[in-house]
Amino acid sequence: MKKTGKAGYLFKNVAVFTVGSFVSKLLVFFLVPFYTSVLTESEYGIADVMQSSLLLLVPFLSVNAGEAALRYGLENTGDRDLILSEGLKKVLFSIIPVALGSILLSFLIPAEGPYFLLFTVLYAADSFYEYLLLYCQGLEEVQKMMSGSIACTALVIAANLLFLLYFRLGIYGYLLAEITAFTGAALLMFCLVDGAGRLKRASANEALSLEMTGYGRSMLLYSTASWVNNAIDRYFILFMLGSGQNGLYGVAYKIPAILTTLQRIFAMAWQMSAVQEYKGDDRESFFSEMYGAYQTVLITGCSLIILFLKLIADLMFKKSFYNAWPLVPPLLISVVFGALEGFLGSIALAFKDGKSMGRATGIGAVFNIVLNYILILRFGAFGAAAATLVSYFIMFFLAFIFVRRHVRIRVNVIRDVAAYALLILESAAVILNVKNYLLINCGIVAILFILYHREGLRVVKGTWEIALERLKNR
Repeated sequence: MKKTGKAGYLFKNVAVFTVGSFVSKLLVFFLVPFYTSVLTESEYGIADVMQSSLLLLVPFLSVNAGEAALRYGLENTGDRDLILSEGLKKVLFSIIPVALGSILLSFLIPAEGPYFLLFTVLYAADSFYEYLLLYCQGLEEVQKMMSGSIACTALVIAANLLFLLYFRLGIYGYLLAEITAFTGAALLMFCLVDGAGRLKRASANEALSLEMTGYGRSMLLYSTASWVNNAIDRYFILFMLGSGQNGLYGVAYKIPAILTTLQRIFAMAWQMSAVQEYKGDDRESFFSEMYGAYQTVLITGCSLIILFLKLIADLMFKKSFYNAWPLVPPLLISVVFGALEGFLGSIALAFKDGKSMGRATGIGAVFNIVLNYILILRFGAFGAAAATLVSYFIMFFLAFIFVRRHVRIRVNVIRDVAAYALLILESAAVILNVKNYLLINCGIVAILFILYHREGLRVVKGTWEIALERLKNR
């Protein structure tokens, strides 16, 4: 595949993911003021812990069935019916331990019984939804995948208005809305890919089934350690500071979600390109160019959000939730490092090297656990955000070293280190409310744009040229 073709394939998928993800995330983004006005800090904290628990349990109990469906669906086009069948079996069986654990806990802690039972239903709905998203991506049916994502967003908005605004069910309404959205979107995607027909046509291929299971198992350390880095801070805050502080911390993540949305749009498309191009002769040049473009968008995007942080927080956070804004800057910078680690991880996983990424994320997770305990004791919830930032940097640094076994990504180390330092300086200025911090931060943003102007111009020029080419070919 020529370089233009590679970029065109990536651009096409980015364009589709942008339309679907941007619409979905933008609508959910506007729900944050609604949530912070109808839920208490404690209720939001409990809901956030449930969502965080799903991030661990779904990939762990299903043995990364979704990731295997994506990876092998892209390469084994003739076995996609079997891939659906095998994956759905793993998802179905994964519900059993969750149900048994929830029943046991509801007897041990009767007052919290409704939460545990609702969590079982939430797990079932979310696990099927997440699996079908990745399965559609493995089919390269990104339009169907984004249809499911948009349907999920529409349903969650409608259900929230019904359960929270009309019936005023509080946290129970929030959870029922999530269950409704995941279930409806999963059923839609299942119908769009002719799931029933595929299950009927699925033929046995024991060798492929075993290979997929082995691939999923090889990623368990990676997915589990990634969860620790993503979510363990919530549990430390919950048990050390209480559900109220955890609610503030959970809502603080909503502003970094702006940058996360941009990151995930590229990451979903990039994951497909990495599998397609990891055997190419010019992969080093292509991967390096894409890394530079990705890094430019992340760093400049992060700096702009920090610059306008207080304004964004004022619009999004209602009542006492506004107190969460100082937690945002370190979480934003951690998104940058996490996204870059994810980019490198996609390359490693294209080579089916889940163990290296498992080691990188595992070491980061150990640092995260230790630092959370130490820093929360001293700095409260801000300590958890700082621990997350440090652990993500360690994870990114190690991933960069491990990926060099497969591909040597060319970077400008001095410039990149200076950029990371400038992001930290910008964060400190706004958190400490330094005199004339807005002027200082405008200068920092300008410097970052100058440092990455070549890559930024290439991104704009390349996107424009590919867009024109695709319009001419219609």
